Amino acid sequence: MAENEAGESPEYRVARLLAEAREGALGTKLAGDPGGAPYVSLVLLGRDSSPGPLLLLSELADHSKNLKADSSASLLLRGPAGKGDPLAQARVTLQGRVERLPQSGREAAKEAFLARHPAAALYADFGDFAFYRLQIEKAHLVAGFGRIHWIEAADLPL
Repeated sequence: MAENEAGESPEYRVARLLAEAREGALGTKLAGDPGGAPYVSLVLLGRDSSPGPLLLLSELADHSKNLKADSSASLLLRGPAGKGDPLAQARVTLQGRVERLPQSGREAAKEAFLARHPAAALYADFGDFAFYRLQIEKAHLVAGFGRIHWIEAADLPL
């Protein structure tokens, strides 16, 4: 593992970005489009002791319909906005599959999600909402100009 100026490896940088991120851009394949056109939406992220982030999604949303047709997805996360060029700041795209959590895990997922997003309590119990998790397969880290890394999920300290 190579280190950056702060002594942090790319693998740990990905883990830190994931730990700090409260929202991300979820990319799914547009259902019903034979070309598999991409569809991107803003989603909130929850964290618990499992490696992948939690998502609270409405079954009525296009991204949920897309995931039912094809569970493959990408999730773009970025660090806190700072001064200067946003493209010079760290960001990571996580690739994998989004899986709906079983009903038996709902209460634990809800508790973890609401700890980060208390306002979601207004809709978390609506009948059309369910918890999902991104099962990370690989990560694409851009840690700044010229510092780009592809990392397999097995190599991430999650």
